[in-house]
Amino acid sequence: MTDPSSYAVPDDLPDWLLPVAAAARRISGSDLTAFLPPAGSDPRRGAVLMLFGEEGGRGDLLLTERAHDMRSHPGQVSFPGGSIDPGETAVEAALREAQEEIGVDPAGVVVFGELPELWLPPSNFAVTPVLAWWREPHPVEVTSPQEVHEIHRVVLDELFQPDRRIGVRHPSGWTGPGFLIGDDRDVILWGFTGGIIARFFDFLGWLPAVTDPPVHELPDYMLAEHRRRVDEAPDGDEPDSLDILEPDDPSTGGRGGRD
Repeated sequence: MTDPSSYAVPDDLPDWLLPVAAAARRISGSDLTAFLPPAGSDPRRGAVLMLFGEEGGRGDLLLTERAHDMRSHPGQVSFPGGSIDPGETAVEAALREAQEEIGVDPAGVVVFGELPELWLPPSNFAVTPVLAWWREPHPVEVTSPQEVHEIHRVVLDELFQPDRRIGVRHPSGWTGPGFLIGDDRDVILWGFTGGIIARFFDFLGWLPAVTDPPVHELPDYMLAEHRRRVDEAPDGDEPDSLDILEPDDPSTGGRGGRD
C-alpha cells in the first residue's frame, strides 16, 4: 500500500474534493472497519476505484451494478475493481479494472489518494480503495455484460438525503447501512461498498444522521449466493456471511449488529 502522505494534491482538484483528499490522509483502517488483515496473514489482494466526477457543478461518484445472474454477489452495487495481478500496484489494478469493466480511460483520471486496506474475512481478501478525480469524463458503457448490469453516476448531495438512506437486512440477521439509487430509487446500495461510503463520508462529516431509517429486505436475485451457501453447508452449520464488511448502524455509518 502506498503511503497516503505521498500523494500530491492535483492543482486542478475541485475545491469540494479537497476535504476528501485531506480525509484520506488522516483516516485509519479502524475508522472504516473492525476487519483489518491480521498480522502475519497472507490475504489475496484487490483494489477498487472510487472515481469522483462532476456534472452540472454537482459532485458524483461512479458505481457499477453487478450482473444479476453472477454466481458471486449478484446485483451488488460496487466500485469498479478486482484482483491485483502480479507486479501491479493497487492504483494500476483499479484503473485497469475500470477500463476493462466499463471503458474508463485512465488517461483522464487523476489519482489523489488511497484509503486503508480493508479485509473481507470470508474470502480472505484485502481491498485497497483508490481515490481519483475524473478530470476528463467521457461516456462509459458496459463492456462486459457478463459482469456488469448497469452503470450509475450517483450525485453525492442526492445520495446523502434522508429519503435515500435505509437499513438493509440480510437473512443471516445482519443489518447494515444502505442507500437507494437509480432513477426510480429502486436499486439498493449496501454491503462492502455501502459500508465504505457510510463510514468514510461520516468521517468527513458529510453524512447527516437519520433516525430509524426504513429497513429493506434484499431482493431475491441478491440472495442466490446465500441460498447456495445454505444448500452446500453441512447440516446444522450456518454458512459464512457474504463479504459485507461488518455490521454498521445505518443511521450514522457507525457499528451496529444483528437483530
